[in-house]
Amino acid sequence: MPSPQQARAQASAITSAKAGEETEPSPTAQLRALFDKPRLSPGQRRIAQYLIEHIAEAAFLSITDLADRVGVSQPSVTRFASAVGFSGYPALREKLQSITLGTRSGGAGPAEEHRGNELQAAVDAEIENLENLRRDLADTDRVIEVGRALSASTPLTVLGLRISVSLAEYFAYAARRIHPDVRLVTLGGSVAYDALLQSREAGGSWVLAFSMPRHAQETLTAVRVARSAGLKVALITDLALGPLVDEVDVAFATGTGSRLVFDSYAAPGVMCAALLQAMTDADPERTQARLEDYEQVADEHQFFLRD
Repeated sequence: MPSPQQARAQASAITSAKAGEETEPSPTAQLRALFDKPRLSPGQRRIAQYLIEHIAEAAFLSITDLADRVGVSQPSVTRFASAVGFSGYPALREKLQSITLGTRSGGAGPAEEHRGNELQAAVDAEIENLENLRRDLADTDRVIEVGRALSASTPLTVLGLRISVSLAEYFAYAARRIHPDVRLVTLGGSVAYDALLQSREAGGSWVLAFSMPRHAQETLTAVRVARSAGLKVALITDLALGPLVDEVDVAFATGTGSRLVFDSYAAPGVMCAALLQAMTDADPERTQARLEDYEQVADEHQFFLRD
């Protein structure tokens, strides 16, 4: 009898078919597409990032209030609106309002119906993050493509520093069940550089990096080292724009829960599982063989309790 992981690997293959009703992209995805301009200045990128992170509120701010929130001048906001294709800030604000009101047209969500206590509000925020991720995953092609690339990279390096260590460890732990050579890097500086360079010398072609708030400078440096060594980088982060996103080959932006003292990572965790699923689909024969071998070892050494 196959193990639960084996059964799920067989039954949960991702398909690229766009069956079913069309799903409107999430507000984050719509804004990323709207602001994806290669010539935005650093100041303009700050404005874009603020709008993406605070869309529901920012869509109704005056130009003065928005400039104050971001810490830029009003002319800078006007130039930003022009840079992303609008006649001025009023036209941009109208577009922002249409995006945010469109997400509310289906009626009040759980948080609006009954906010509850602070812990319930934190859960509501994570539900919204997961809903946004669900919309982003309506098109599975990019996940499938990156999953294939990660599966083919031997070795595959997984990078997560500081607060991002836990997500990197989870991904690496699971990936080792289906991939022959996964190398986990959780220390920055020269230790990370050595690991990245050795991975490239050993034939690796991809790094999967994680960067959650607060974003570590050493993560950006490590990503640059990886790219300079000839490695391609996929990134799971909460950012849609910024220096880290600019440096990588592909980024998956997912919301993080920020209502409590420490952030929670429901959506990034699901994004990890989606990429792992794509890796299993990329080489089903290898996946099945490795899972069977692991189950034999696990039974022999009694790794797990009998349920």
